[in-house]
Amino acid sequence: MYQEILKKFTSLFPLWAVLLSAVAYAYPGYFAPHQGFIVPFLSLIMLGMGVTLSVNSFLTVLKKPSVVLLGTLMQYTLMPLAAWIVCLVLKLPADLAAGVILLGCCPGGTASNVISYLAKADVALSIVLTSVSTLFAFLATPFLTWVFIGQTVDVDVTGMLVSVVNVVIVPVVFGLTINYFFEKRISAVREVFPAISAAAIVIIIAIIIGTNSESLEQSGPLVLLAVILHNGLGLAGGYWVSKALRFSETEARTIAIEVGMQNSGLSVALAIKHFSAAAALPGAIFSIWHNLSGALLAGHWSKKSVPDTDKVERYGKKESRSGN
Repeated sequence: MYQEILKKFTSLFPLWAVLLSAVAYAYPGYFAPHQGFIVPFLSLIMLGMGVTLSVNSFLTVLKKPSVVLLGTLMQYTLMPLAAWIVCLVLKLPADLAAGVILLGCCPGGTASNVISYLAKADVALSIVLTSVSTLFAFLATPFLTWVFIGQTVDVDVTGMLVSVVNVVIVPVVFGLTINYFFEKRISAVREVFPAISAAAIVIIIAIIIGTNSESLEQSGPLVLLAVILHNGLGLAGGYWVSKALRFSETEARTIAIEVGMQNSGLSVALAIKHFSAAAALPGAIFSIWHNLSGALLAGHWSKKSVPDTDKVERYGKKESRSGN
């Protein structure tokens, strides 16, 4: 009985995200002071993911370098180009355009791993893509920013990699270890982890909105439109290009989420350091929107079953997708 309740709660998490976002926007004071909970909550979600994964999940990804190559390539081609096109079409002022393009030149964010988990995509692939795009950021982000804006930026790649290791890798490895040694004991409570993840991401979104409520009021519809278009182009492009190249439904979902969800925190930090406060607005708004759009997309995909052919490895072996 409780498992059905948990599944229902998890399936409705986009609704909880929208409702709590509205509350956070109306009463930001209740959420803004709790930014310190974001990283622990993300780590908690990653731990839950690790418990539902196996080492074979990651070994399977390593056997498919073409998927990792495509996801990384699209991260650093589609998103910068989409940002540039959006700026041209909307005729954004220089500061805002710099912020949107800088956002497009950033690597994937850890929130994509959470959304992939909830969307029944390939979490192991998502984690690998986030790590690889972050690893290449020290070269790709400054170079692409120079190409599209004409100004270089300094990227603290060491700090970013340490963050990815602490927030993503360590909790996932801990979860994998728990799953390996106590798989039978935790199987009865496996349904709890998606529900915990859904609740945690909803709270994180509310905290982000509460923290950036003033930016939302000041940004105006133009910046919001730019962010929505940029995110939408990334999600749609990632999915349909993957499908056109005959990748599986699960892989296409994962690449779409990974490409469409940027490391907005990095873009905000770089914009403030190298451009202006106004240039940081697109990143701040994106951090809100991509979580909401990702939640809605994950809610939609989680209700659509993955084709049976997707559940068989391209190398002929049954894929382990317990809890995912």
